[in-house]
Formats: sequence, structure tokens, C-alpha cells
Amino acid sequence: MASARTVDERAHELLIEHQQTLYRQTDRLFAGLMLAQFAFGIGIALLFSPAAWEGKVSTINMHVYVALFLGGLISGLPILLAWKRPGAPITRYVIAIAQMSWSALLIHLSGGRIETHFHVFGSLAFLAFYRDWKVLVPATIVVAADHFIRQQFWPESVFGILNPEWWRFLEHAFWVVFEDIVLVMACLVGVREMENVSRSRAEVEALSDSEKEKSKALNAALVELKATQEAQVRTEKLAAVGQLAASVSHELRNPLAAVRNANTYITRRFKDGKEISGDAKIGQFLGLIDREVNVCTKIISDLLDFARERPLMLTPCPLHALTEEAIELLPAHQVLIRNQIPVDLPVPSLDKDQIRQILVNLVQNAVEAMPKQVIVDAEGGGDRSWQLIVADDGPGIPTDATAKIFEPLFTTKTKGTGLGLAIVSAVVKRHGGAIRVETAVGKGTKFIVELPPGGKQLTATEAL
Repeated sequence: MASARTVDERAHELLIEHQQTLYRQTDRLFAGLMLAQFAFGIGIALLFSPAAWEGKVSTINMHVYVALFLGGLISGLPILLAWKRPGAPITRYVIAIAQMSWSALLIHLSGGRIETHFHVFGSLAFLAFYRDWKVLVPATIVVAADHFIRQQFWPESVFGILNPEWWRFLEHAFWVVFEDIVLVMACLVGVREMENVSRSRAEVEALSDSEKEKSKALNAALVELKATQEAQVRTEKLAAVGQLAASVSHELRNPLAAVRNANTYITRRFKDGKEISGDAKIGQFLGLIDREVNVCTKIISDLLDFARERPLMLTPCPLHALTEEAIELLPAHQVLIRNQIPVDLPVPSLDKDQIRQILVNLVQNAVEAMPKQVIVDAEGGGDRSWQLIVADDGPGIPTDATAKIFEPLFTTKTKGTGLGLAIVSAVVKRHGGAIRVETAVGKGTKFIVELPPGGKQLTATEAL
């Protein structure tokens, strides 16, 4: 129904536009006709009227002044309206009256010749160009009134004889009405044709708009399909890389464990901090080995965490206490970390280990941005979704990097695997949630983890 109404409304708009165009064109046509009739009337008054009214003597008489002044008065107003208000209803009604007045004046100037009466019928035909039958009404009234009044007081000026039959004006009126009937029917048919054309054009426009919408939808679907295919290809590649990484990581764990144990044994062989063989660099290198082994162990753990997807172990998980645990796991730093999660916040059912891993990764990333402080907050409970927020006042993330930070192996750090945020995103998705980032260069960064409201809701006291 909405579509049909839209087509109807558009068809009506097109009809109005078409009619207004036709009205303005016809107004301009009659403006030119008024000027031509004015010149023609003066010519008749100079050349024909004296002979018609005074026999063979041709002189400048009152008819010239009638044609000049009365003709100018008749033509002036419609020409002005056609210039100032083209297409307005008042303009075409004034033109209709003026045109029939010109018929009356020309009939008078020709001495009531019967041939000049054809100007009446021609004028009515011209008025039908408007395709508005209502303009014929004032035109017909003017013609009938002119013939009736002049037959009563000056019959020679309209019929060319002094004593016409009393019904003479009725005969002329009959033929005028007869032509009016034909012209009214033509006007109605013309309007009906304009309506059909307007509706057809509206339907074509609607069809074109519909095709454009379909084309846009198709293009959007193609773009989405392409993105999905690319994402699937990336997923397949990452899955293969993940399987390979998991296999390699598993194989590397044992050698690294052996290196760690050997390094620990050698380190313990120091007694009271004395250097072996008097070489001070041995202690430095042993410390270096220990640090780098820890880095390798962290990389292997990240790869294994990213590659494997163990089932969720949902348990009541107080977020305030869990955040404290995550903060304690962080390496030493100088950044102030504020845990603003309310202690009495309802307790969601989550996978405790995985959510703690999320907090560790997000807070560690925030600390490495070297802000003045990091704030951890949360809200939700009942029927509301959970929001876990980690915000810092650091330098922010560049705009070109924001769209890629959750992709595996992408990092802006000089050191790092680029798996931390990818692991966070994967864990959040496994919980049925979503993660987004709000950042601006120089104004800090805020990570917002949104989790569904499902799970048993407990108070912090009950969870303990």
C-alpha cells in the first residue's frame, strides 16, 4: 500500500508539473497573440473601419482611438499577468475574458461582418490549449453578454444590420455552446491523457528506484560475500598456522624447560654472589638467558592459547576480586592501576581463567602505553549486559591501526607477538560477547568488553 501511495503521490506531482508547464506556455502564447491582435486591430481601424462605417470615405475617426486605447487596455493586463504570474489561475481567466473582448472589438471594428465572428470560435479553440475547461465558462459568458447587450443597444456593431431578429444572439450563443461542448470533452480527454502519462512516468521512476535499491542491495551483498570469503580464507590460513604453531610450540616446550632447569642449576652454583673464574659477565649472561627463556615461554603460551579452544568452564566470578588477581600477575611497573569495580556488584557466571587472561592482557597493554593511570571498571547485572572497561590516559592508538588491533600477529610494539588482543577477542566471542575500542591520539584508550546477561547472578558475598 505504501508503494501504491508513493506512485499515486508522484503521479499527482508530475501531473501538476505538466499542467503548470502547459499553463505557462499557453500564457506566453496568448501574450504574443494579444500584441498581434492589438496591432491588427489598429490596422483594421486605420484601413477598414472608416470604409465600413462611412462608405467610401476613409478617414481617421473614433475607431482608431477605440482600437488604440481600448485595445491597449484589453491587452495590457493579460500581458502583464503572463509576465509576472505565468501559470496562475487568475492569469488564464483574465486572458480568456480579454481574448473574447478582442473578438467583440474586432467584430465592432469590422462593422459586424459575419466573417469576423469566426474569431470567437478560433479564440475558444485557442483557449482549449490550456486543457482547463473552466476557462471556457467566463469566455462564453463574455460572448453571450456582448451579443445580447449590443443587440439591444447597437445591433449594427455586432450583426452589421439595424434591425436583426430578436433571437439572432441566441443563434450565435447556440453555436458557441456547441463548440464549448466539443472543447470541454477535448479538455477532459487531454487531462486524462496527461494523468495516464504522469502515472506511467511515476511507475517507471518507482521501478527505476526499485532497481537502484536492488542494485545497491546486491552490491552490498557482494561486498559482504567478498569480505566473508576473505575472512574465511584468513581463518583457514590462521587455523593452519595455529595448528603448526601449536605443534611447534609443544615440541619447543621440553627443550626450553631443559634450558631453564640448566640455567637455574648453574645460577645456584654461585656462592655468595662470587663470580666464576673471576669473570663478572657470566652472571650477566645467566640473567639474560633466564629473561629470554621467559620471553620464549610467554610466546609459546600465547601461541598455544590462541590455537586451542577449550570448552568454557562457567563459574560464579566476582569481578572485583578477579581484577585484583590479574593486577598481581603483572610485571613490576610505575603506573597507577585503579580497580573501580564495585565490591557489591552482582556476580556473573564466567570462565574465570579466561576472563582473568583478558584482564591481564588488557591491563598489561594499557601499562605498556606508559599512561599516568589505568582504570578498570565494570557494570551490569540482572537483565542488563555486562561491561568490563579498561581505560588509560596514554597517547592513544593511531587511527590507521585501530581497525587491525584485533587481528592475529598485528602489533604496534617493537616487541610482541601480536596475539594478545587476538586472544582477548577470541575469548570474548566464545563467551558470546563483543569487544570494541574507543581511542583518540593524545586522549587515551578505552577497551570495552560486552558480555551477555546470561548466567546465574550472585552477590559478591554469596560468591565467597
